[in-house]
Amino acid sequence: MKFFAALFMFFILASLASAMYYLIKDKGHGTRAVKSLTLRIGLSVLLFALLMLGTYFGFIPLSQ
Repeated sequence: MKFFAALFMFFILASLASAMYYLIKDKGHGTRAVKSLTLRIGLSVLLFALLMLGTYFGFIPLSQ
């Protein structure tokens, strides 16, 4: 489970970096930065939901 969380974090950071790149390259006139940031938000929400479901179903044990 840690591997998948780290993989999601990598994709979230990559999406953030690509949004910064498109923002600089397009000088704020394109929609590619908005699309990258939307993808980042979607990945973050999905990661949060998967972590909650993993905790609920016992894939991620709660510390005692």
